[in-house]
Amino acid sequence: MTITTLELTPLPRKSGDDPAARAHALAPLMRALGDPNRLHLVLLLADGPLTVRELTDASGLSQTLVSHHLAPLRELELVTVTPRGRANVYELCCEALATPVRLLASIASATPEGREACCAADNGS
Repeated sequence: MTITTLELTPLPRKSGDDPAARAHALAPLMRALGDPNRLHLVLLLADGPLTVRELTDASGLSQTLVSHHLAPLRELELVTVTPRGRANVYELCCEALATPVRLLASIASATPEGREACCAADNGS
């Protein structure tokens, strides 16, 4: 997977915006993505729609475990499911989820020097 350089812009602050309320609203998403198996499935889906069978084959997880981890992603509407014959096709809800997940994966897999360069660039160093 090739990650392109992205220009991410922070959400503009709204009048009366409460950081605690934003954190509270964001916590369920972060909890859902905090499980390594679930995050693995999200990373696979960031490349495009897949059936449960394809997710099972690509992840090495059992079909039961894949289905178990897809359930909370469906509940939070992070993935959509479309029946296709006897299979269900899953895909991420939107590119707005795929982009930051890909970016975080590229940072995590970078060399220590790459992570330092990434963080230094943000700090203006």
